[in-house]
Amino acid sequence: MIKLLIVDDSALMRRQLSMLFQAQGDFEIRQARDGAEAVAENRSFQPDVVTLDINMPQMDGITALSLIMAERPVPVIMVSSLTEKGALATFEALNLGAVDYVAKPGGTISLSIDTIQADLIAKVRGAVRARPSKARTSSVSARGLGERLREQHTQAAQAAKARVSSAGQSREGLVLMGVSTGGPRALEEVLPLLPADFPWPVLVAQHMPASFTAPFAARLDSICALQVVEASRPMPVTPGTIYIGKGGADMVLAKRGTTLTVLPKPESSQHLWHPSVELLGRSALEHVNPQSLVAVLLTGMGNDGAAAFADIKKSGGKTVAESEDTAVVFGMPAELIERGGASLVLPIDKIAAQLKAWALR
Repeated sequence: MIKLLIVDDSALMRRQLSMLFQAQGDFEIRQARDGAEAVAENRSFQPDVVTLDINMPQMDGITALSLIMAERPVPVIMVSSLTEKGALATFEALNLGAVDYVAKPGGTISLSIDTIQADLIAKVRGAVRARPSKARTSSVSARGLGERLREQHTQAAQAAKARVSSAGQSREGLVLMGVSTGGPRALEEVLPLLPADFPWPVLVAQHMPASFTAPFAARLDSICALQVVEASRPMPVTPGTIYIGKGGADMVLAKRGTTLTVLPKPESSQHLWHPSVELLGRSALEHVNPQSLVAVLLTGMGNDGAAAFADIKKSGGKTVAESEDTAVVFGMPAELIERGGASLVLPIDKIAAQLKAWALR
C-alpha cells in the first residue's frame, strides 16, 4: 500500500482527492487541513508521498514544505494555481525540495478534477519512486547578481553578434535539452553554469503549463549569464541564447529561407507530453546536421525524447543522459540509456562542464 497524505484547506478538495485515490485500490490515505497539521502528520503517519496545497490559512504550503524537508524529507507534489503568482510560488517550492506540481485547472481543482485525474495519479505514483532532497541555494544566486549579471548579458549578446557576423548562418553546434519531473531545479543546476561566451544556442523542452513558462524563463534569465527567452513566437536561432519552449504548445525547428528558426506550434495529439521533447528532437534532425547536435535528457517520468535522441547519437551527434544518482525520477534518461542512445551518463553537476568542453574546445 502507498501511504498518501492529502493536504488542503478545502474539505471538498480533500474529499474528492481521497475518493480519487481510494478508487485506485492501493492507497492508504490521511488528510490534513493546513500546513501545521501536515507537518504533524508527516511525523506520525510517515507517508510515502504528500500532495500539498500552497495557499492555506495558519501555515501555508511553502512554510510547511520547508519544515517537512528539514524534519523528514518525503516526496511532495505541490497543488498550484495557474497564475503567475502560483508559478512563482511553485518554483520556490521546487527549490525547497518538492518533486513536482499539479496545476489547478481554472484556478480550482474541486470542480474540474476529471481534467487532471490521469496526470495527478501518474505524478503521485511517480513521486513514490522519486528522491526527495533538502532545500538548496542556486549555485549562481549566492554570487551576487545585479550589475555583474547585466554585464554578463551584454558580453553574451556581443559575443553572439560577433559569431553571427563572422560565420553567417553557419553554426558549429546546437544543444537540445529535454526534461520533466524535477526539471526546474535540474535546469537551475545546469544553465547558470554556462558562461557568457558559450557559443551555441540551447533549446529546452520542459513539460510545463502555458502560464508557467514565461515566469520560468524570466527566473532563469535572472540567474544565467546567457539570455533566456520563452519561445512564444517564431524566432531566429541565435548563438549563445537559451530558448524555453512555451507551455501549452510544442517547440520545433524550421527553416525560413536560410535562417534556422524556433517556433511554437499547437500541441500534437501524437505525443503525450508538452512541450514535446521527441518532436523537438525530430525537427532538429530534419533541419540541422546531426553531427552539430548535442542532446541532453534530464530527469523525468516516461520516455519522451528517448527515441529521437537515440537517433541523434546514431546519426553522429552527441548525447548525455542524467545519471540515476542525481535524477529526481530516472525515467527519461533511463530510456535513452536502454536504447543505447547515451554518449555519456553524467550527474547533474557535471553536465554544464561537459557542454563547455565540447563547445569551447
